[in-house]
Order: sequence, then C-alpha cells, then structure tokens
Amino acid sequence: MAVTTAAKITPEIVAEHGLKPDEYLRLLDILGREPLTCELGIFSVMWSEHCSYKSSRVWLKTLPTSGPQVIQGPGENAGVVDLGDGDAVVFKMESHNHPSYIEPFQGAATGVGGIMRDVFTMGARPVANMNALRFGAPDHAKTKRLVSGVVAGIAHYGNCTGVPTIGGETNFDAGYNNNILVNAMCVGLAKTDKIFYSAAKGVGLPVVYVGSKTGRDGIHGATMASAEFDDNSEEKRPTVQVGDPFTEKLLIEACLELMATDSIIAIQDMGAAGLTSSTSEMADKGGVGIELNLDLVPQRETGMTAYEMMLSESQERMLMILKPEREASAQAIFAKWGLDFAIIGMTTDTGRMIIKHKGIVEADLPVDKLANSAPMYERPWTEPKKPTTILPEWVPAPHSILGTLKDMMGGHALASRRWIWEQYDHMVMGDTIGRPGGDAGVVRVHGTKKGIAVACDVTPRYVLADPEMGTKQAVVETWRNLTAVGADPLAITDNMNFANPERPEIMGQFVASVRGMADACRALDYPVVSGNVSLYNETNGVGIPPTPAIGGVGLVPDTAKIATIALKSDGNMLVVIGREDGHLGQSLYQQHATGKFEGAPPPVTLDDEIKAGRLIRTMIREGRVAAVHDCSDGGLLVAVAEMALAGGIGVELYPYEGKLPAHAIWFGEDQGRYVVEVTPAKAEEILERARLLELPSRIIGKTGGTSLSLKGETALSLVDLRAAHEAWLPGLMGG
Repeated sequence: MAVTTAAKITPEIVAEHGLKPDEYLRLLDILGREPLTCELGIFSVMWSEHCSYKSSRVWLKTLPTSGPQVIQGPGENAGVVDLGDGDAVVFKMESHNHPSYIEPFQGAATGVGGIMRDVFTMGARPVANMNALRFGAPDHAKTKRLVSGVVAGIAHYGNCTGVPTIGGETNFDAGYNNNILVNAMCVGLAKTDKIFYSAAKGVGLPVVYVGSKTGRDGIHGATMASAEFDDNSEEKRPTVQVGDPFTEKLLIEACLELMATDSIIAIQDMGAAGLTSSTSEMADKGGVGIELNLDLVPQRETGMTAYEMMLSESQERMLMILKPEREASAQAIFAKWGLDFAIIGMTTDTGRMIIKHKGIVEADLPVDKLANSAPMYERPWTEPKKPTTILPEWVPAPHSILGTLKDMMGGHALASRRWIWEQYDHMVMGDTIGRPGGDAGVVRVHGTKKGIAVACDVTPRYVLADPEMGTKQAVVETWRNLTAVGADPLAITDNMNFANPERPEIMGQFVASVRGMADACRALDYPVVSGNVSLYNETNGVGIPPTPAIGGVGLVPDTAKIATIALKSDGNMLVVIGREDGHLGQSLYQQHATGKFEGAPPPVTLDDEIKAGRLIRTMIREGRVAAVHDCSDGGLLVAVAEMALAGGIGVELYPYEGKLPAHAIWFGEDQGRYVVEVTPAKAEEILERARLLELPSRIIGKTGGTSLSLKGETALSLVDLRAAHEAWLPGLMGG
C-alpha cells in the first residue's frame, strides 16, 4: 500500500485500510486524536474480520467449549485436550482461502506452515496434518491450475517439515469457481505439564524475535482476507506470504528444545497481522505494556518502514517473552539451528504499545483498546427457510443399480483422491497407522499403545439446503468417522467458511449453522476447543456455498484394536446398522438422476447416533467385527463398494425386499448408519444387540469373489469398478 509515515489520513486512505467511516470515528474517539499512519495500519488489521471476528463473536460464544477432557478451549493459539497418562493432544484448523486463490502454491503452503506454528507454539510436536479443499467445477478454466498449485504447495510444506498428511477431503463444485477454500488442520502431541501459553506476565522482561527475517510479503494479508473479491483480485498477489518449510522445521526443533529448558514465560507465532497481533495479544493477556525498537528487527529487505514491519506477515517467525537472564542460553539454541534471534523490546507497566523506529515514536497505543476494542456486530439476519422433504418415489429409478454405482464412483464427487494424497508423505515419523482413504487417519502416541484418530468433514450441499441440519450432520459425520476406527471422539475444531455477513441471508446461514453445531456438540459431549471464521468468500457479489468444515479428534485406547474399511475374508456377512428411510433429497444419486440437488438434507437423530456409536466402538474393541465403514456420500451401496475396493474382495448383495424403492435404499443418504463385516457365527448376535438398542439392522450381503453382484443385474467386477474409480482425477489433471 503506497502510504508513508508522514501521509495525511484521508477518507480514501481509511477505506484502503478496510475501515468503514463509523469505525474510523470509533478509532478517533479511542485515541482522542488522529492516528499516525503506522497506528492506522495497526488498528486496521486488529479490527479486520480475520483478526477480530467482529461479525461472528457474538454467536461463537454460544458454542459448548468445555468438558472434563478440555485443558484449553478457544482463545489460545490452539485447543488442548487431555489424553490421560500425562499426554495431551493440541489441534486447530484454519483457512488460507483468499491467498490460495491468488497464488495457489504459496497460499496453500503457508496455510500449512501457519497452522503448524499454532500447534507447536503451545509446546506440542506436530504429528499429523489434514486438509479440507474445495475447488470449482472440474471444467472451469482455473480449476486444474488451482488444484495443481494447492496440492503441490501442501505437499511441499508438509513433506519438507516431516509431518505426515494422514487424510482430508477434496470437493469440486461450481459454487467455488471464484473462491476456492483451503482449510488446513494440524494435530500435535504434548505433555500436560508442558503446555505453553501466550500471556506476557511480568515487567522488564525481554521481548524476543526468533525465526526468519521480516520482509514485505503478506502486508495487509489479514485485511485482504476480510474483504470480498472482484475482477482485480489478482493484483493482491503481494499480500500472499512466501513460505520456507526448511526454516519451519528448524524453528520447530529450536522452539521445542528451548521449551524443555523452562526459559519461556510466553510464546506466540506471528500469524495474521504479524508483529502487530502477536505483541498486542501477548501484552493484553499478561496485563502489561510493551515497547519495541524496530531497528532491532531482523530484516531481509532494505528501507523497511515501521508500518511495513508491523504489518508484514512474513512466515516462520515467533515472538517470545523470556525469563530474566535466559537470553544468552536461548540465543545459543537458535544460533545452533541457524535462526535469527533478536531482543527487540521489553515489557512495561505502562499498559501501552510503544513502537519506535530510527528514534521516532511511530505508534503509542493503549494495549487493552488495541486488543479488545474492535466492533462486535450483531448483524441483521434472516432465518433460512426450511426445505421440503423429497419422498423416495419422487426420484426416478435407474435402469441398472450397479451400472449407476459405477457411473457415480467414476464421477467427480466420489472418484478416488489417490492422485492427491499420493503426493503427500503420510508415513513420515513412522507412527501413522490409519492412512488416507479410510474413515479417519490414525497416528500412534509415540512410545505408547494409544492412538489419535483425526477426521474432517462437511457436506456443503446439505448446509446450503438447511444450514442448521447440515452443520449438525457435519459434526456427527466426523464423530462417526472417529467411531468407525474405534476411537472415542473427544473434541472438534471448526473452520466456518461463509460469504458476505453484511447480507442478512448469509448471516442467517451462519447463525443457523452455529446453532446446529452447538446442538450436536452438546448432545455428543464433543466440545469446540479451537477454530477459525473465514467470511467474505465471494466475488462480485456471488458467494460460496456455506461451508462449516469440522475437524474431529478422538482417542484410540489400544492401537492393536482399530478397525479399517477394507473387507478381510471371503464368506463373511455384511450387516447395516441404522435407520433406513431411503432419503434421496440432496443426495448424489438425486443429482445423478435429475441433474440437480433439491429438498431437505437427511435428518440427524442424535440419540440414535449415540447408541449406534457406542455399539460400534464396543464391537471393535471386543474383536467382533472384521471391517467397519460409515455410510455417507452416495449411501449404502457406495459404502459397500468402497469396502470391497479397499479389501479387494467382492460382495454378493442380497435384494432389498421392503416397502421403499430399491434405489432409495441403495443410494439414500440416511444418517447414523454403519456397515460391518462379521463372521456368519456372529451375525445374529450383532443383529440382536442392535435390536436391544432399538436400532434397525439387517444382513445385506456376503463377501467373496471378485465382483459386486445383485440379483437381476449384470455383475460389476472390482477391476472395472476400480478402473472407473481411479481414472477420473488423473484424467482431469492430465495423467
């Protein structure tokens, strides 16, 4: 931004900083004077939607965030949950949507780097990454380039830092043509007595800058992420940060080594808004002031101004408050790892942030106002209309059930994502147990028999149709995925991706979505411990589908007793557990048969979810099931096909003989269902246990052979199904 320290503050400059006229008047009232240019820049990023959550805070406060397992909920760099035995899991999900659309490789790469810093700044070693990606229509002019760049960026950063990417999801929809979503999740492990926080408590303590040098990349990145796009958005390329994963790896090791010495009082990564947010938030949480001398900031470019240094979002940087007389030993550690270490200021008792550069005071601001005075809006909102339920008989039947299955599994919604996840190193560190392609990724808690299961999910078409029920389903889907591998679900992180909240219908989507999330999390004892809100995801007034991505984490008590989706043996029985209503509204089959999504999404019954989940986890731990898979996109038959492909074993499907249309049973997306593989001797026992819980269940087939067969249909060989399933994405990307 072409603004100098001495520039006169004009309405145009205020607008360039993303502040509305009434917000600027609020700033003038706080300061009692006109701000200096550096001060305007500092307040503009702190009051940006990205940093202040000014449109969402009032609603986020309604979410359940506590529980006996929660060590740290929202408000820190990441959430922390107790695993027992002195172990804790630290995790968060965050968006890098706008940067990834403008510069896909660096935008996605730095999204991964940023979320890992959020985790290791809490004292945790990152042990797993996940991502939730949304791209435009496959035939859109930009889709192939964006997919290629984003996947390469994620792979580059994760692989180089040596942190496995153990799963995720990737969708294609025209609703994301001009605003893709890149949501990155990181999970780390720490000891419960070694959790680090960001409150800078104490006066006269050194403020220490470590990591990479500061450059001009990323200036006003937070502001850019808080505004909608237009036809000139490509010009915002300079606001995209540039990452260096090799430096990040060194930074992880140096920080964890210093953390082991008991030298740190507070630590914060320099993420959105860089030095500005890290210094103000640390000082505010500690109830102190802070004084910085920017002459001491390591810089990689010449002639940088105070404004540029305070707003730069250069990557791989951290800020620390050290205990007295620990500077020399700390500096030695960072020197050993080849990283910059500089004392750039001190904590004070003034309650003010004072920024000096070349002997001039460039900012003198009250810390409490800087950290806490952002507007909190209760924006006007309209309640989303409840859609009509589509009856099963309203959706036409296919000519062939198995032929339709092949077509759907060879299409963009259900095709294999192997082309993507094979670019990620998912086995580095040697503790990955559950690889990409299953219901949840699983990593071992090193040196123990415990494991951490991780899943991320949302079905945007459900949320668009009914934001409350669709978000409830997203929460439950992660809970179900964790359950399906044998994990006890512990807590979630969320990434709320929505369009412009200044439009009442969009704000209404957000409000209803939060309501659905809160209801599901309370019922499931599955609190929200961290998260991110990404608004203004729209271009020229056209918004994305509402996309509240949910990342769930669970504990596997014994990794010797986990389940996978792969069929294990010939001659076993497949049992479906859960209610079957043949719900085809908003289903992939409905879209396949009619070319559109209509009606209400499938409803979620939380009581049944809890009963089914407990039954599945118990059966896994008792060793009574050979394979488990939950039913989701595409319905029952797709779940069976995925199990068959994973295990390389065919299935003889038994004809459905109930009252509903057969295609509604095979392709309906009814919730709360699991398919389990059991021996014939155990099948009746499983049915009886479900009956005692008042859960519907039935035997749907028998494993064996090399194809899927159904009476009255031409058998579908696994070779042909696999070829269709695996071909689509490589075909899109050109081989």
